[in-house]
This record gives sequence, structure tokens and C-alpha cells, in this order.
Amino acid sequence: MSALFFVKRLSLGNNSHSSPAVKVATAAVALSVAVMIASIAIVLGFKQQITEKIIGFNSHLSIQTIPASGNEDDNIVSLNNSLATLLDSVDYVTDYSLSLSVPAVIKTPEDFKGVYLRSGNGRRLQNLMSKSLVAGKFPDFNTPVSDSLIAVSSLVANKLNLKPGEKINIYFFTDRIHARRLKIAAVFNSHFDTYDDIYAFGSISLLQELGSLKSNQATSIVLNTDDFNKIDFYTADLQSRLNSATQSGWLPRPYSVDNTRRASGNFFQWLSLLDMNVIIVLIIMMIVGAVTLVSGLLIIIADKKHFISLLKALGASNTLIRNIFLLLAMRVALTGLIIGNLFILTLLILQEHFHFIPLNPESYYIDFVPVLISWPAVIILNLGVLVISYIVLILPSRYVAKISPANILA
Repeated sequence: MSALFFVKRLSLGNNSHSSPAVKVATAAVALSVAVMIASIAIVLGFKQQITEKIIGFNSHLSIQTIPASGNEDDNIVSLNNSLATLLDSVDYVTDYSLSLSVPAVIKTPEDFKGVYLRSGNGRRLQNLMSKSLVAGKFPDFNTPVSDSLIAVSSLVANKLNLKPGEKINIYFFTDRIHARRLKIAAVFNSHFDTYDDIYAFGSISLLQELGSLKSNQATSIVLNTDDFNKIDFYTADLQSRLNSATQSGWLPRPYSVDNTRRASGNFFQWLSLLDMNVIIVLIIMMIVGAVTLVSGLLIIIADKKHFISLLKALGASNTLIRNIFLLLAMRVALTGLIIGNLFILTLLILQEHFHFIPLNPESYYIDFVPVLISWPAVIILNLGVLVISYIVLILPSRYVAKISPANILA
């Protein structure tokens, strides 16, 4: 008879009830798997949410001019036909737009706040702001009617006691001081205080007017690509294209290309540290599950000594008996695996849709526990748990060879 025949009919306890050791082993495997899946999903979700916010404020790539003859004030980039044609020909560039910011002071009768008024016309920025709205409606800053509108963060609004619909005085600092009276169209809160505290958003045409710039001029051109994970390659490739176009005379001046990963390197270094935390959690939980499984297997073998002795007396080999108990332990592992998956995946899917588990946004830049379920990662993790469980159970299963029928059945 095969080991599988005995496994299908053999109870893991007495009187059709599982022994406490089996229950503990099953629970340990379920808990370990649940914690590992949750760790991966939460870290992936957290990295996705923070990355989307950084990209929303900064885009993927940016193009600036290289000042001629060391003139640092010569930093205006013109989106002329030649440059636009080149960018349109790059297949990985999905969209691009001019970007401009001007230092400003928002003044009320009681208080004031220094900010950078930034053009709010980028596609990703508008998507981010639409998700971060607290009050009002984020304007379409590509239209002329938005020249008199401004969007401020809740940090600025709370400091100055501002609400949508109010008109405020703003003083801009370019070659001279300009004063404008603008209407607050929206209040946003991205929970990213690094940006919320210093940026307000307005029309690029207003900023171009304040800086005496043409409609195709700004301080940079921001671009988005089809894959953020490839932006280092895209940065080098686009820089090479611009250099070649400059050398051939297609472009009138040299340009430099930067990307968000380099410009916001401190945030991405912080996010990369989370990967090490996940690895540590995976190792710890794998050890916990493996140790509990081994302990459970040894207890099962000890409980079934009479059964083992009977099989040996009937001529069963140590290999057959070892395979029986190895498969029994794997049955425990598989049961725990199924329970852990059902529990944690249900919880993660509910969290992904309803965000009922909160976070402190002052510490984590987000007000809920983010979740991103990677099904390939879940499958690989489960297969890895099964393989590792089988490997660690091979050694303790050899304990059956030491059981003597003469001592037990005497």
C-alpha cells in the first residue's frame, strides 16, 4: 500500500478530534502565511501610494536648459516646434507640459504665508489633486478662466483661516513685486507636508504673465512615460536624443534631463528600506512556522508509536512510514496555508476597497493602511512555503526509524 492510502484514513488525534499540537501547528502556519502576505501587500501598497504622490507633484522626467556662458539667470526653456517634434517622436513619452513656479506671499489682514505658486496644469498633478480634495473643486488650469483662481493646501488654509470662494491678496516676487487678488477654488490635503506646506497651484498663463514669458516658455518641461520603473534608462536615452539634436543643429541650445527618482532620492531611499523590513518579517515568520511544524510532527509521531510499531511488525519499511508522517505534516501545513490565505486575503481586499484601518498621516504621509495585492507574489509565496515546509520536515520524519516494535508492543 502507498503512504497516501494511510494518510487519507489516519486521524491526527484521538476520537476524530485533532490533537492540540496539530491545532497549534495549523494555527502557526496560518498566522505565518497571513503575516507574510499582509507584509508584502502593505509594503507594495505603501510604496505605490507614496510613489504616486511624488510623481503627482514632480512627474517622471523633467527637461531644463543649460545656462549659456555660466549665466545662471538664463534658465528659461522654450517649447518650440523643434523640441515638441522631438518629444512627440519618443515612443515612451506619454505626455508633457510646461512647468513654472514663482515665489509668493499669501496675505490676509491677520497673517501671511510664504509659498511657491506653481502651475497646476500637469495631468498627473490634477489626478493627485482630485483625490486629495478637502473642499471646493480643483480647476482646469489649462483654461483662461482659471487665471483668477488658486488652490491651496489645508495647511495653508488652516493657518490663514481660508475657505473656497474667498478672495485673497497674493504678492509675487519676480523681477519686481506683483500683487494679484485671486479666488480660492479648492483646498487639498495630500498628507505630504513636504509639498503641502510650500506649494499652491494656479494658472500657468498667470505665472507666465508675471514672469514676462511667452506662452511656450517656462522653467522646465515635465514629462510622463509608460513605465516609471524604467526612468533611469529613459533619462539617459532622452538626454542622448537631445544631445544629438543639439549637435546636429535641430535644437538651438543644449538641455539637461532629470528624473524624479534622483530629484526625490531621499524618499525613494526610505521606501527601499521597507524591502529589507519585509525580508526580515518573511524570514522570522518562516522560522516560526517551520519550528512549529517540526514540533507538531514529532508530537504526532510520538502519539502514533503503537501504529508505527504495528506497521513495522507487519513488514512496512521505514521509508514508507516516514513518507506517511511526512505527508501527514504536509496536510497540516496545507490546511494552515488555506486558512491563512482565506483570512488575510479577505481582510486585504476589504481594506483595499473600504480603507477601514487608519494610519497617522503625520508619520506615514497617508491616512489609511494601503494595500496592493500582487497575485504572482501570493502564488510564489504559497509555493515557497510548501517547498520549505517539506524540506524542514524531512529530517524529523526520520525519527520513526528509531522506534522499535519490540519495545512498544511488548
